[in-house]
Amino acid sequence: MPQSVASEIALTPTTDEPDVSIVVPIYNEVDNLPDLVDRIDHAMRPTGRAFELIAVDDGSRDDSAAVLTRLAADRPWLRPVLLARNYGQSSALQAGFDRVRGRYVVTLDADLQNDPLDIPAMLERLDRDDDVDMISGWRQQRQDKALSRRLPSVIANRLISRSTGVHLHDYGCALKAYRREIIDRIRLYGELHRFIPSLARDAGAHIAEMPVRHHARTRGVSKYGIDRTFRVILDLVLIVFFMRYRQRPLHAFGAVGLWLAAPGALILAWLFVLKLGGEDIGGRPLLLAGVMLVLMGVQLVVAGLVGELLTRIYHEGRGTPQYFVREPRARERSAQRAP
Repeated sequence: MPQSVASEIALTPTTDEPDVSIVVPIYNEVDNLPDLVDRIDHAMRPTGRAFELIAVDDGSRDDSAAVLTRLAADRPWLRPVLLARNYGQSSALQAGFDRVRGRYVVTLDADLQNDPLDIPAMLERLDRDDDVDMISGWRQQRQDKALSRRLPSVIANRLISRSTGVHLHDYGCALKAYRREIIDRIRLYGELHRFIPSLARDAGAHIAEMPVRHHARTRGVSKYGIDRTFRVILDLVLIVFFMRYRQRPLHAFGAVGLWLAAPGALILAWLFVLKLGGEDIGGRPLLLAGVMLVLMGVQLVVAGLVGELLTRIYHEGRGTPQYFVREPRARERSAQRAP
């Protein structure tokens, strides 16, 4: 099927408005797709909830797109989204989030290591607990044997939890459930899919963790390796800055700038006193150090001021909210009306 025709299928609504939207990013998982679709169907039908499966093919090089299109022919709840090329997991997830229609949103991987049978329990928890906006899966009994997968995961979980203040046992588990309003508040860029819990917390979400099943990969090839740890460190710098200083960049850049400029100014003041006393300071390394520290400090302060201007343009020019309001849920509204 031509790419343009297949893309139109992704935008065609199903007959019923779904209660649950399941988003699955896919890259070269052709062998797993029939089982994945059947397992999700088997898990969701007994719940009685109307659901949709938004399967986002991220420019796969195998026949994943063709298989998705064929599977969708007799499954109105399956909505393939075929991206023009490989954009990465974050962009694939965002493409799915842009198309969700359900009250709840669930994500999982296409490699069959996540078990769709865990989805109903997550949805029941969201129904039952009005204080929870997101549930993150925790693979207590991981079936990954390779050290190249387990070691980076352990390092990343501890590093991200300590840096962001969002303490989870398993950031890498793709099986997560959200209330729709949380998904509507966040945007994914680069490779920020690893930090969705942190972004959700920044958007006001209350997060819970739930143990889920985990299966060993039996088909296909893993896309993860030890090099992922280094990318996580770089993305972590971005997410920490985003969470702490997005609305006050001058506090970040300005603080560092003052810490640099202050000793530089003291060095120059001391050299100035020596100069008044008749000493030659032109050949002293301290003179160069003092000038460099002051210049770097001033540059960082100016960068903070520019960041403050950009922040105001971002919020005022685009109408982007600076805060989110938590609306009362059904049981909270009932309690308010009760005498």
